[in-house]
Amino acid sequence: MLFYLFMTDEYYIKRAIRLAAKAQGMTSPNPMVGAIIVKNGDIISEDFHRRPGTPHAEVLAIEKAGYNANGSKLFVSLEPCCHTEKRTPPCTKIIINAGIKEVVIGMRDPNPKVSGRGILELQKEGISVKSGVLEEDAKRLNESYIKYITTQKPFVTLKIAMTLDGKIATPEGQSKWITGEKARRMVHRQRSHVDAIMTAIGTVKADDPQLTKRVTGGRNPQRIVIDPYLEIPLNAKILKIPPETIIVTKVDNSKASYLEKSGAKIIYFKEKIDLNLLMEKLGKMEITSVIIEGGSSLNAHVLEDGIVDKIMFFISPKIIGGKDSFPSVGGKSYRKLEEAYKISALKIKRIGEDILVEGYIK
Repeated sequence: MLFYLFMTDEYYIKRAIRLAAKAQGMTSPNPMVGAIIVKNGDIISEDFHRRPGTPHAEVLAIEKAGYNANGSKLFVSLEPCCHTEKRTPPCTKIIINAGIKEVVIGMRDPNPKVSGRGILELQKEGISVKSGVLEEDAKRLNESYIKYITTQKPFVTLKIAMTLDGKIATPEGQSKWITGEKARRMVHRQRSHVDAIMTAIGTVKADDPQLTKRVTGGRNPQRIVIDPYLEIPLNAKILKIPPETIIVTKVDNSKASYLEKSGAKIIYFKEKIDLNLLMEKLGKMEITSVIIEGGSSLNAHVLEDGIVDKIMFFISPKIIGGKDSFPSVGGKSYRKLEEAYKISALKIKRIGEDILVEGYIK
């Protein structure tokens, strides 16, 4: 009996969020959702949404529970959907038909087609609904979905690996490896959680990277290369390895045509490449999350153009020194101290021998 005293609404929602997180990198452009059905203090079923077009977490849990769902309590990390403009039926109807008597929700769905309507539909049928349990945790899980569904632009993370003195490469361009193995493995996991990685042509020419995830689970992201003058070598690894590579350029010539015929996608800009407009274009392609892995110049541009939502700085216990070594954020301009980019919700973790500093651009 004492055991049940600890089985609070918060406990079950936290469990639902952990369930949902099993599908990281697999559900885009849909959110990650976990659902648990509890009856008489016992978990009788639980499940999570796996990928677009497949049954939602609530439906899977109800199917597992069968007739036992009648009179039960449903815990779900995100408000159940209620609209029909998708490939799967509304979860609210299935919840109502299953005879569930109470629903506890982590957060409302910011999708304008839902946004409280799912809750109202359940309440109209006499179902007790409680919303906002561990809401911040639920929002953090689906931060990319929230940004995308409310702005039609991807959630952007700037990742930088640097030394204690803020350098990302020697004057000769040597950068492998600034951070240790555990930090690099974490970066690969992050890659498997996002829709795309963005870099610049300088990185491609210097390192010829694959920009793939080398961990199990998730999927390889699309690659986006900022290449104003279309300098990408035709034998670059990112052109040989799926999935699709997107090249952002100002050049429309025979090389561009060849690249498109070979499987690359070209996004053209007539003059200056506008990163905010690029984010709009990526959103229309249902790219909901982007991680930036570039050099000093690209890091400066993405910050200046205001497209960064989150930062992840991996700091290695090394010092390179030298005014000609590459700084983590370059550019020709700087900000006064009172105008500096400010980071909120700061977190600091030890990752092997390195330190991870992450937070959100205010």
